[in-house]
Amino acid sequence: MVNLENILCPIDYSEYSKEALKYAASFAMKDKAKLYLLHVTDIRAFEQNLDVMAKQINDEMIKQHKSRLLDYIPEKMKNDIEVEVLVNQGIPVDEIIDVSKEKKIDMIVMGSRGRTGIAHIMLGSVAENVARKAPCPVLIAKQPRR
Repeated sequence: MVNLENILCPIDYSEYSKEALKYAASFAMKDKAKLYLLHVTDIRAFEQNLDVMAKQINDEMIKQHKSRLLDYIPEKMKNDIEVEVLVNQGIPVDEIIDVSKEKKIDMIVMGSRGRTGIAHIMLGSVAENVARKAPCPVLIAKQPRR
């Protein structure tokens, strides 16, 4: 039987990551695991002017991200789960893999937009690349059908 001690849930504020968090929080509660919530500010969005990035991501913004991420935890689970919130800057796939190694993550639970066709070919998939490179199992949650 697998016992999870550390679970990582990358959050990009999409509906897909909200869905993934439901699974991650459930696993964390069931196994009494520590849940890491990670938001990555993609530095590629700031490539043209790195000075802008330094000004954009300041301590106040990090604090706001952390507060917003904690709000994603279902209210009924907040007192039952140990949560650590991380806000990093970098390339999302690389940051997710680095954090999973650094924190000795047992499972990554993340959302996927399910891109297909040319968008998938051109942009790739963060979830797909994480699944290929991760040192642990990856659960990819899609948004439920409506």
